Amino acid sequence: MSDVRELLGRAAEDAGRPVITTEAVYAKAARVRWRRRAGISAAAVCAVAAGAFVVPGLSSGPATQDSSVAAPTELVGNSGRARDLGRLLPKGVGAVEQVSLAVIIKHATPEQAEEHPVGPLDGQYSVRRGGGVGYLTVDTRTAKKLDAKLGGAPRDTDLCKDRPGEPAPADCVREELPGGRVLTIWSDAMNYGGVTPEWGPELVGRLMLEDGSMLGIRDSTGFEADTAQGPLLKTPPLTRAQLRTLILSPELLRKK
Repeated sequence: MSDVRELLGRAAEDAGRPVITTEAVYAKAARVRWRRRAGISAAAVCAVAAGAFVVPGLSSGPATQDSSVAAPTELVGNSGRARDLGRLLPKGVGAVEQVSLAVIIKHATPEQAEEHPVGPLDGQYSVRRGGGVGYLTVDTRTAKKLDAKLGGAPRDTDLCKDRPGEPAPADCVREELPGGRVLTIWSDAMNYGGVTPEWGPELVGRLMLEDGSMLGIRDSTGFEADTAQGPLLKTPPLTRAQLRTLILSPELLRKK
């Protein structure tokens, strides 16, 4: 049986290069989640949709550049992505800043946190509100990269259906939209024992597009660790309705 690293973490390009990607953030939670599920294919789809991947550059095996990691804040400068994302968010959501979770959590160097966005607003963003700090991550996967990550599993598995030994995510809602798009939004309590840092509850959105690509957004209350930028938010930065509006925004889609 392939382990989760083989299932979710391998891309052949630039093997061996010490790149730390957005996949670093949820690696351990992904492994715990994967071990608790009996259906490998569906678990793989859910993990990819949620942005839970392995840690190239911090673990054995080839590194990958299939990522949308935001560069460290001091390197982002006037990239404008945080500003552009902020324009799409509702008033009162909080102060938005582009960050690198690999730098914050794993103490990666700027070189290791090199950015390879696919979508125009792909990246990682802190959201400061009421003294707490949560995060939004935006990640686009091309059909080719998605197929490589899934290892043959179907792209559009219905995550809202229970399977033997694999309950559906909490509060899971699937919508079939015009043009062949499929939107799925669910809740994740992130209560996976033995995971460091300890992430707070979050909402996750997955939008499958007509060309086979996927847009994913994590809407997290933050994490608790020595490296935390602040306490958890009481609720995710965006409500479910606000997350739905954001993920359907055409400004997040890559140009064809």
